[in-house]
Amino acid sequence: MPQLMMSRENYSAGGALTLCLVWFLLSMCYSGCTSSDHNTSQERLADHQDVKRPMMAVADIIGDSNYMAIAYGGYRMNSRDIQPSVEEIKEDLLILHALGVRMVRTYNVHLPHAENVLRAIRELREENSAFEMYVMLGAWIDCLNAWTEMTPQHDEESPRNAVEMAEAMRLANAYPDIVKVLAVGNESMIRWAAAYYVTPDIILRWVNHAQQAKKDGLLPADLWITCSDNFAAWGGEAQYHSDTLEALINAVDYVSVHVYPMHDTHYNPSFWGLPDSLRDLDSVAQMDHLMEGALAKAKEQYAAVQNYVDSLGIKKDIHIGETGWASSSDGFYGAEGSLACDEYKSGLFYRGIREWTNHSSITCFYFEAFDEPWKQAFNPLDAENHFGLITVDGQIKYALWDAFDLLESNVFDRGDYPLRKTYNGNMNSLLNQVDIPYTQ
Repeated sequence: MPQLMMSRENYSAGGALTLCLVWFLLSMCYSGCTSSDHNTSQERLADHQDVKRPMMAVADIIGDSNYMAIAYGGYRMNSRDIQPSVEEIKEDLLILHALGVRMVRTYNVHLPHAENVLRAIRELREENSAFEMYVMLGAWIDCLNAWTEMTPQHDEESPRNAVEMAEAMRLANAYPDIVKVLAVGNESMIRWAAAYYVTPDIILRWVNHAQQAKKDGLLPADLWITCSDNFAAWGGEAQYHSDTLEALINAVDYVSVHVYPMHDTHYNPSFWGLPDSLRDLDSVAQMDHLMEGALAKAKEQYAAVQNYVDSLGIKKDIHIGETGWASSSDGFYGAEGSLACDEYKSGLFYRGIREWTNHSSITCFYFEAFDEPWKQAFNPLDAENHFGLITVDGQIKYALWDAFDLLESNVFDRGDYPLRKTYNGNMNSLLNQVDIPYTQ
């Protein structure tokens, strides 16, 4: 999504050293994980959860609304240097599992977090066979000179990409029962990602590399390969149409598309609009109508990709790798901007997206599970810190109030905080924070 244009650790690697490291990582065999002595995980699985069932094949997961998907970071502090522990991740995963989530998405493998998520899932499964969770594992892809003072070379790739892909493949082999999708890049082709984007041929090469590895038995056969990118970069806008993009669509196992109408509330001044015939409705009814329009924009972005794929004569499933709506902003989307961000609007968008995608057999990795304060650490009020459905201190936002009510046992904590609803579950208090943003 657009906010991912953030600083990343700089890496340097000589060609020979990188090549050696890549082959080393590719040839490594997983040495196994030792279950922790954590005694509370099994106790904290609510009684209503699923009975024991086998781990599923990817074809039975993607497109099935019973396997709710979500993006997961889990960073609780204002710096990614402070990695969430395995125990903290397990705490989060138990919360998500109780709320119905069965698949989470990660974004890169150059930090310990991705493998810690996989380790946490394996340990929870060992502790209680009713626990079921799968992963869409992301390999971050950059252009040459990304995140440096040098000019980005978008048609050349960073030497780090080879290391990232090798590590992603190692993890897919180490956790074949958990890793079901490998995403080559995240918003790596969209050109507004000026600090790091690459041309589609670079993504295509790595997708083909992974697909060949499957054929050669170097990756699990039950692993789907995709690239997760903005709808425009997937052909939703004509400027991205090319023979290379067509080849990429053919190469992936499915198309993973991002749709973000929230950002259009700023970049498209005509986004909001309310017919005069509805101006006499109460404010809640007006807001409901406006958010129905926002949901329609998301559907239009998805349909633009579908239309392009269809025009090529390609039969390829399209699922949503990201969509979301922040609950707070002091910038473009706040009180001095498009008035898009508050908890009521984000809740309406979430519920609308889930209803549409579930009905349409579209897997939707909603962005995101928990707020992550590191995204814009210099400004705690920035929208990027507030895309989560749950706050850092365990408050369940309006989007999940109903789901929270269905929990049979309120025994879940996040750190030192018990789970509870924002605004103490008071709807009037929540609505007092809502502004109607239609154009006068």
